[in-house]
Amino acid sequence: MFLMNEGEEIKSMLTSDDNMGVDFSDAKIGPAGYYLDNTETPLPVSASDLERFMYCPLSWKLSKEGASGKGDAVEGGVEKHKEIHDEMNDFQKALIRMRRSLLVWSWWFGIIIAFTIDAFAFLYIDDVVNSPIEFAKILSMWSVSCLIASILSIALPWRNWLGFERTMNEIREIKKRFESLGLEPTWSPIGFLGGWFSAGKTEAGLLLATIVIGVHSIALVAAEDRSQAGFLLVVIAFIWTFLATWQLQHSLRAENQMIASREKVGLEEGTELLYSDDDESSDLLMDNVSGLRGRPDQIVIIDSEFIPVEQKTGKVPKKPHQSHRLQLLAYISLVESSTTKSPPYGVLRYGNEDIHQVYWDEHAKEDLRKSIIEVQRLMVEGGAKRNHDREGKCRSCSRRYACSESLV
Repeated sequence: MFLMNEGEEIKSMLTSDDNMGVDFSDAKIGPAGYYLDNTETPLPVSASDLERFMYCPLSWKLSKEGASGKGDAVEGGVEKHKEIHDEMNDFQKALIRMRRSLLVWSWWFGIIIAFTIDAFAFLYIDDVVNSPIEFAKILSMWSVSCLIASILSIALPWRNWLGFERTMNEIREIKKRFESLGLEPTWSPIGFLGGWFSAGKTEAGLLLATIVIGVHSIALVAAEDRSQAGFLLVVIAFIWTFLATWQLQHSLRAENQMIASREKVGLEEGTELLYSDDDESSDLLMDNVSGLRGRPDQIVIIDSEFIPVEQKTGKVPKKPHQSHRLQLLAYISLVESSTTKSPPYGVLRYGNEDIHQVYWDEHAKEDLRKSIIEVQRLMVEGGAKRNHDREGKCRSCSRRYACSESLV
């Protein structure tokens, strides 16, 4: 059974090597120190390439030649990674359900407040000082004004006339807010800038105000016995209170499910899951300067920082392997280049209990840079050799069957 090298094999199974067999002998060193092909594009190096290279350059060479990893641990690792991804998705769904339930509860609680205010208005309005009919006329005029304003704002491209534009930061914030609530945008969707006969949140607010104010105006005129109307509104408010209490209990159950899912995947309280890798929908992260590419297992948000997480499913080592460290450094670099925000560290997990932070400092950046360049050099010049004399390492290698220099 091959034990040690299944982590990188899983990644290689999810990320096919499109450059297998490609001749890079004409590549030259570019201004940044990385090797460039004849189109001035840096030679592609994946995070899994770096892990294989650090484990043993011959393992990396064999993988480039088409020798896939074999062994029970590799197959088991694939299943374990899929299980982890499913658990992460369960946590994300539970978090969305909880937030959606709390949002609905807040709406219902707002209805209670509105009914209560209306009840007091009906009960304590003064017939002498503030005639209900006169007050109803004011409300009706206000309602008509809102209706006219909403029609004009829908029909005319007033945003374009006023030069309103959304910055990319505003669009990102809108997207983040809607994703965190778990609700798709209906009004003012992402990228909405208005136009002829188009409506956003402003128009929706005006229409809602028209309806609410108009209903209150009609109610003031139609309610002959305002004391009775006020009493009915209080009763309705109590009914909504019971409904809101039920919704709050539903929200608390959703929160308990979310906490259970979070603990199952080993995330700390307050941690947001931004991304979880799978082989169907996840895109490669790429750095156009170095040629580095890859997909971390997860990206989480901790204290507003994007933190890549790499899951290892094999035997738990006494300390993190250098090959695993280098792979995680590659993911940290990719997150930095993709978000223009430098993560302070990455997380390397061996199961739920053995967790390590790998810091992203100048020393780590230089280690990664040198390793990328060395892999690119071997892609151009060849000459990969075994970097150890350890029989145990060869015995654990998932490509031992194809290696002519194996020590066992």
